[in-house]
Amino acid sequence: MDIQEIRKRIDLIDCETINMLHRRMELALRLRRLKGSVFEPEREAEVLGNVRRYSRGVIGPEFAERLYAEIIGESRRIQQQELRLMGFQGEHGAYSEVASIAYDPSLMPIPCREFREVFEEVGTGQLDFGIVPVENSLEGAITQVNDLLIETELKIAGETSIPIHHCLLALPGVEYRNLRVVYSHSQALAQCRGFIARHGLEPRPFYDTAGAARMLSDVRPQDAGVIASRLCAELYHLEVMKEDIEDHESNVTRFIVLSKYADTEEGNKCSVIFSLRHEAGTLFSVMKIFSDAGINLTRIESRPMRTAPGDYAFFLDFEGSDKDERVAGALDKIRKGVPMFKFLGCYKRKIA
Repeated sequence: MDIQEIRKRIDLIDCETINMLHRRMELALRLRRLKGSVFEPEREAEVLGNVRRYSRGVIGPEFAERLYAEIIGESRRIQQQELRLMGFQGEHGAYSEVASIAYDPSLMPIPCREFREVFEEVGTGQLDFGIVPVENSLEGAITQVNDLLIETELKIAGETSIPIHHCLLALPGVEYRNLRVVYSHSQALAQCRGFIARHGLEPRPFYDTAGAARMLSDVRPQDAGVIASRLCAELYHLEVMKEDIEDHESNVTRFIVLSKYADTEEGNKCSVIFSLRHEAGTLFSVMKIFSDAGINLTRIESRPMRTAPGDYAFFLDFEGSDKDERVAGALDKIRKGVPMFKFLGCYKRKIA
């Protein structure tokens, strides 16, 4: 290896080290919700003892212990801040994290492997909020999220919509003409179908856009690229080969913010879920209630209910506040006339 190659490897290790420290601090924040005190001398002594045993080669135990004493001190400091945590699905750099920052940069984004984990951790209180995509302007509803909204008792505490601009990322030094395959979430691959076809790339689905970027950085296949956000290039030491590769400029995803509790501030948008009896005109009768009250609907969609084959749940969003008498009266009428009714919340809508 020459000097430049060695320095490249050092830069990559530095990037990986910072990312691992970031993950360690995030786990410390989650741990704070489960333990009684920030300062636990017995546990800290155990960690330092482990570090001394792990030390070998050029890293002496004294150096490792000094280093980890600083890390433990910083961990204790951030635990004392009692930061509010926002869960999102995927790895750092995912569009859901971008949406979280756009919604409220004071919240600490915490990655979760699956959508269900986001819902569960918010439900148990280990996370204060969760942010999940509910629909995309090109590919439609995110069905798994809608199914989880039916199954759980979480509320919608907010909403934001962000433009989605995809990038083709590759390892540093890899030439574009050598790329053969591209990894990304199935939604992102679908949103870039035209680009993928024009350039003769083989699409391979991955659980998350940012997860694909992290995999590329770790596994380092020389013939592969990923479709992900520009943020992923910075986080995982990748190069941006092409920008704005989505098939349509008007590629927007709507995200909702989940909470155990309803928002106490007056909102300007409401969401409900309900089911209907198998009788002619039942959907029309619900729509007429909103029409007669002069309430503007912004979304209506149906999903089969997995717990009741043959039945459908209807998702309905509308403008207004549940503190408005017209809205409250309409909701009361609908609640009394349908087999299942869930008021998901009244919240404020933000546009990034």
